[in-house]
Amino acid sequence: MNIQPFTIQLPQADLNDLQERLARTRWPDELPGLGWSRGVPLAYLKELAEYWRTGYDWRKWEAKLNEIPQFTTNIDGQNIHFLHIRSPEPDALPLIITHGWPSSPVEFLKIIGPLTDPRTHGGDPSDAFHVVIPSLPGYGFSTPVRETGWGNLFRVAQAWAELMRRLGYERYAAQGTDVGAGVVGLLAMVDAERVAGIHLTGTAAAMPFGPAVELEGLSEADRARGERFNTFQTDGIGYLHMQATRPQTLAYSLNDSPVGQLAWIVEKFQEWTDPAARLPEDAVDRDQMLTNVSIFWFSGAGASSAHATYEGMQAYREMVARQSAGASADGGQQSGPPTGIAVFAADTTIRSLLDPGHTMEHWSEFNRGGHFPAMEVPNLLVGDVRKFFHTLRTPK
Repeated sequence: MNIQPFTIQLPQADLNDLQERLARTRWPDELPGLGWSRGVPLAYLKELAEYWRTGYDWRKWEAKLNEIPQFTTNIDGQNIHFLHIRSPEPDALPLIITHGWPSSPVEFLKIIGPLTDPRTHGGDPSDAFHVVIPSLPGYGFSTPVRETGWGNLFRVAQAWAELMRRLGYERYAAQGTDVGAGVVGLLAMVDAERVAGIHLTGTAAAMPFGPAVELEGLSEADRARGERFNTFQTDGIGYLHMQATRPQTLAYSLNDSPVGQLAWIVEKFQEWTDPAARLPEDAVDRDQMLTNVSIFWFSGAGASSAHATYEGMQAYREMVARQSAGASADGGQQSGPPTGIAVFAADTTIRSLLDPGHTMEHWSEFNRGGHFPAMEVPNLLVGDVRKFFHTLRTPK
């Protein structure tokens, strides 16, 4: 149960190796006039890779990250890295926040201050949180993974419950996006008595292989989301098939080529961010995005997160098979803690499909932002999290 302080200290040799590899990139040819239709354009990636090599300052961001209290602990044999920021407000509600793929705790840097110290960020001090942000097993500094099974989100949820127990939090809130939304949904089951409520974004990513959305009868906004989801199923799911079926084959490219790792992640920032953004850096801060990519590169998380996807999809298929056989997906689990959903402009979550009975306690829709709201529209996300948990702070 030992919790150790953690400081990021990358050897200079690792930075030199990255710059040398970027300089020696063996670039492919490109057919003219394709834009983003077949992946990341050559000219765009060349410019971004050169900036990563000569303009981006890892040491600056390393120092910035090290200003945030970071720790590691071993849970069930796995090293878990996490940020833990205590609020100056004594009555703050503990909140565990979970990222998805392809991400890390770097995604949430812009919302830490407003969540932990609303008094100095234009908010109500009664809405303060003590914030815990773990790195998923196989991501970032929650590496290396020593055994199979950590892609199972149920196991991750159990680890998060243990983490909050070790930190002394008897009652806490949870927020998650993408894979993190799946973890948080299960956390509400495995630790229902201690979870005050769950707030989710990026929820449609948890059901990528579901049936196509029937567009008839949907509102204009939901029809647009349904069309995006159907397009994603036919044209945007190749990365998931690869990670979910042959992660080891993919691992060699991601672990050996920084440009390969860069393209693998940047494509998703282009496709999944606010539809109004033409390029990834039109939606998110370029250096923050490259810090996320850098952590993948230096930790080797491209390979291990692909294996986590493989195991997660195996568990997903087993769940679907049980449902098809007539078994309950939750083993008869009764209604758990209150649930809040935030849907941003690029999301494909549709309430009539996810919550047909309108039984969820909170549902918000925004015309800006996308899959990385903490990076794209942090004020909207913070406001929605504050609003949802405002009435859940005191046990009823």
